[in-house]
Amino acid sequence: MPSYVVLGKFTEQGIKGIKETTKRAQGLRDAANAMGVTVKDIHWTLGRYDVVLTLEGQEKDAAALALKVASMGNLKLETLRAFTAPEMDTFLARV
Repeated sequence: MPSYVVLGKFTEQGIKGIKETTKRAQGLRDAANAMGVTVKDIHWTLGRYDVVLTLEGQEKDAAALALKVASMGNLKLETLRAFTAPEMDTFLARV
């Protein structure tokens, strides 16, 4: 199953409603599950990004989820496709 790391920054709207962030996170998990995506972890972070998520799901489902989350206006997202060591080994075998 493809994996993703999603980096998020709170928007002004997201900061204004910061006290609801853990409730919104549960809503994200529920929406992801309904879309066939598994949220492995959600971490709130200090530094350049405010939230880091790890997901598993098909590309079309992960992309739809990212668009759904972004459309809510609380986070700006950057989604990275992540690869496991066995996946990397298949690429490296071709180098």
